[in-house]
Order: sequence, then structure tokens, then C-alpha cells
Amino acid sequence: MMRQAELEKYLWDAATLLRGLIDAGDYKQYIFPLLFYKRICDVYDEEYENALKESDGDLEYASFAENHRFQIPKGAHWKHIRENTKNLGLAIQKSMRQIEKANPNTLFGIFGDAQWTNKDRLSDETLINLMEHFSSRVLSIKNVPNDELGQGYEFLIKKFADDSGHTAAEFYTNRTVVHLMTLIMDPKPGESIYDPTCGSGGMLLSCVSKLKTDGKEYRSLKLYGQELNLMTSAIARMNMFLHGIEDFKIVRGDTLKHPGFLEKDKLKKFNIILANPPYSIKQWNRAEFEKDPYGRNIYGTPPQGYADYAFQQHIIKSLDDKNGRCAILWPHGILFRNAEADMRKKMIESDVVEAVIGLGPNLFYNSPMEACILVCNKGKKKDRQGKILFINAVNEVKRESAFSYLTDEYIAKIHKAFVGYTDIEGFAKIMSIKDVLSNNGNMAISLYAHEQKNADSNIEDVSLSNLLKDWQKQSDLLRKDLSRMIKDLSAEIK
Repeated sequence: MMRQAELEKYLWDAATLLRGLIDAGDYKQYIFPLLFYKRICDVYDEEYENALKESDGDLEYASFAENHRFQIPKGAHWKHIRENTKNLGLAIQKSMRQIEKANPNTLFGIFGDAQWTNKDRLSDETLINLMEHFSSRVLSIKNVPNDELGQGYEFLIKKFADDSGHTAAEFYTNRTVVHLMTLIMDPKPGESIYDPTCGSGGMLLSCVSKLKTDGKEYRSLKLYGQELNLMTSAIARMNMFLHGIEDFKIVRGDTLKHPGFLEKDKLKKFNIILANPPYSIKQWNRAEFEKDPYGRNIYGTPPQGYADYAFQQHIIKSLDDKNGRCAILWPHGILFRNAEADMRKKMIESDVVEAVIGLGPNLFYNSPMEACILVCNKGKKKDRQGKILFINAVNEVKRESAFSYLTDEYIAKIHKAFVGYTDIEGFAKIMSIKDVLSNNGNMAISLYAHEQKNADSNIEDVSLSNLLKDWQKQSDLLRKDLSRMIKDLSAEIK
């Protein structure tokens, strides 16, 4: 059996063979499909050998489809393609398409749309080197169990995210934040979990991991995801299979334009929704959302420049009416922007907002902005109804190199505050919905849960949260002054 460190080195060494030949952001288009191709072929061989032993060497029995999770058509096996020395990219592409067609219900489109035949990008020599590298290890389940390979795959996803910079956010969310969101959601066996912008599927798998860690039945979870990008959606599906997950459905498509999960022409409902939607996209069909056939504009239609509340309303509408709950990662702007004030107030009035958790800076890739988790619940406990918990965890962030993350201690502190749902001096504050609405529906965390002073000095931290608080006060004063000026001028004109 391969050790985890060995596996990670083996996987990353494959990627380094492409260094200097293609952009780091494109590594995933080639490495992930090859890894998955090699895995299913090695597992097919393992299943074949096991069936031979069971049948005392019956070759026909060993080939039966029932003995294999996936079907490998004749001539499409890794070992056959490896024999090619010319036009290897074309051979790889053909074999992948044959495997997809042979497994239409599970693998259709899973290998993505990489340009395998473009020799200017990947020469035969480079592809031969890649195949020989992957061939140096046997990726059977016995040699590399699902959990270990799944961890290796996640390692590769993070490495690609670190290496590719600006392209990272489309398929990778900081896993320490995902872990916190999962703890807050507290998934139960048998529940349905949905991510409308699922990227590589990390949030869905985090729920599986939690139940495994707790020793609970994880195989009864029902996982659903939608992803716009073709290659990223394929990566998510591969991620599920390589973790040994079978009960899932991930579709490709635009969630706002064509939601992928419907029941009787209405949005499917889910117990839990976890998501990190794209931030403030401007290219979306606002006019169509204004007359949305699925009734997702429950609070109104967002401005063209900010689609955030289009996603948020899609999520609220997709929650189970009895116990549906969600944890959504957003930049702080959604809490206080004037352009969305009316929608935000209606959301608050509906009493679905359970908590707003402010996180520190640099948790988004290549961005210093501070993130927040908006927690909503359609089945709020009686003692939480009419209330919102604000947690100011802006200082609970560990900075390392170019990225930030939450330590186990920070995660435990934030989670404990959410579960306890009570005031904590300088950290957490419960506000009534009435009080928040009296503040024009502004949910800026610093207005309610004030930061503690820096323990190392008598100077209060100069953070974005404090600056925001001051800006809010000045903005309110300016608006009042302008209103008075306009009234005075109007009176003079009359």
C-alpha cells in the first residue's frame, strides 16, 4: 500500500512534467482525467482478478459486467493505449470517449474537453512521459484505498489552486472555512446536501467526511451539485468517484438561468445547502430573473452589477420548508450595500437569518477582502426565532505565506459560539430582528459585535470592520445632510 506522502509526491510529480509547457491553471485539464483513467483501469483489473479467483479461473465469468463497477471497452484499456508511440493524444481521446459511451449513466462527459490532439501544446513525447509516470504505480483499491486516493486528489486540487493563482477560486474554497461551515450545518444521515455552485465538490464531500469522523452512516447522504464550468464539473464528479461515493448527482449548467434540479417543474428542496457563489457577477440575465418561472425573486430583483442576492434567493427558495438550512460564504458587502437594502430587509423580516459570522481577510484566493458566512434556517428553534446572532471572528485567522486559514482552535471557538447562541463580550452578540430592521436592515457585523482591543497594546485594531463601522456612521450623516439640503433648496425654489 502506498503511504500518503508517497501518493502526493507521485501525483504532483506528474504535474511537474507539464511545467513550462502549459499554464499552471490548465494542469487540471490533463492530470485529473489521466489519473481517473488510470484508476478505473487498474480497479477493473483488480475486479477481474478477484472474479477469476471466485470462479476458479473462469475467464468468461471474470469479464461479466456485473463484476465491474465501470466497463472498459475492448482496446480502450490503459495498457493498450500505452503501446502507442505516435498520435498518442488521439488514442487517449478516443479511448476516453469509448469509456464514457460504455458507461452513459455514470461517466458521460467525465473526462472533460481537453485538447489531447493539439501537438503544439502536448507533444507525443510529453504524453508518453505522463503515461509512463502514471504507469509506475498500480492504483488499485488494495494498493490505494478510496479514502487515501480521495485525500491525494484533494491535495492535488489545492496544489493546482495554489499554483494557478487567479483561476483558483472557480473550483476551490478554503477547506478550513468549509469545515467550519459543515460543523455549523451538522449534517445527519439520510439528509440531502446541495451546492448550487459546487466547484470541485469539496463542500459536499466535507459533509461525508464529518459523518465518517463521527462514526455515522455516511452512505445514506444524498449529494447534489451544479457547476457552470465543464472541466470543473467533471473534476467534481471524478472527486466523488475517487472518494468512493456513489449516491450523488452533479450537473453542468448555469444555476440562475437553468437550475438543474427540479421536481414537477418546481425547484427541488434540500435539507442543507452549502455554497461559495461567484462574487458580484455582472454578466447575468437580470430581466429573466425579474419574471423567474420558479419564483426565486421572493425578495426582489438584484441590480445588474450584483447577482449575489439572485443566488441567495435561489438558495432560500431551494431549502426544505421544515428543516432546510444553509451556510453561504460571501464577501461582507452583501450585509450592508444600499443597492440591496430592500431585499435584505425582506429576508430579515421572513426570519430565516439565524447567524452572520464575520471571518478575517485573505480567505478568498488572491483577495484581501474579509469573508462572512450567512447562516439561514427555515426551521429555527423557538428560542432563536426573531433573533440574529452576530459573531465577529475577524481576528480568528492564521496567516501563512500568501494565504490565510482557520486553525482548529479558531474553528472550535466560532462553532461553540454558534451552538451556544448567546452574547460573548467582544465576540458575539444576539440582536432582535426588530433592532436590525430599525437600522435599515444593515447587517454589518461591526455595528453589533464589537472587536476586543488588541491584547498586546492599548490601541484598538484598525481593521476593515472598524473602518466600515466609521464609514457607515459618516454615510448616514451625509445622507441626512443631503436630504435636508434638498428640502431647503426645494422650499426656496417654491
